Amino acid sequence: MKRYLITGASRGIGRAIAEKLAENNVTLFLHGRDVAALRETTNLVEANGAISRQLRADLGDKSSIRALIEQVSGEPLDALINNAGIAVVKPLDKISIEEWERTFAINVTAPFLLSQGLIPAMSQGGSIVNILSIAAKAGFAGWSSYCMSKFALEGFSQAIREELRARKIRVINIYPAATDTDIWNAVEGERPREKMISAGQVASAVAYTLAQPSDVLIENITLGNLSGSL
Repeated sequence: MKRYLITGASRGIGRAIAEKLAENNVTLFLHGRDVAALRETTNLVEANGAISRQLRADLGDKSSIRALIEQVSGEPLDALINNAGIAVVKPLDKISIEEWERTFAINVTAPFLLSQGLIPAMSQGGSIVNILSIAAKAGFAGWSSYCMSKFALEGFSQAIREELRARKIRVINIYPAATDTDIWNAVEGERPREKMISAGQVASAVAYTLAQPSDVLIENITLGNLSGSL
């Protein structure tokens, strides 16, 4: 029985990953905060034969993360998929310290705590999958807090990848370009969403990396549209 934890599974990329991995003999621990949306994800994956467990937690709160770890850590995980994240899209002088700190808490500290809490029980062949962004490789005007968090997660991922090689645990980074999800609903301005990649395409990349033999590591996958970065 494969066991996967997916953060931010209630919609978007997280839901797409859950659907892609859902099959018989798979247990999916689905994290989210929107009860109704998380229930929709649960229905979708169970229709594909998977067992699901709903986990509600505020990833900006350390005690909530500790409670989440306790709910999952009964048996080893096959993969921790750090997908949940937030984006504050504002000029530098408009970002509040609260927005800056919450971005770091959810996008960086949560993956750190989840990895630290769940890796010790992982067996050989387990995987940490981090959904990063092309914003982990280049800065974009108006996205300073988001880029900061993704650059930080990039450095963390590279470091623990080297630490975990001896234990045969893989650290996999996925770098999607602009992806057509609800995140754009809160971003001002016109965005050509028809040129964006889909959440399903990101999910396919995740499934491909996890399907490799346990001694094969695909370290990084960058996904983009042929029309260029948006």
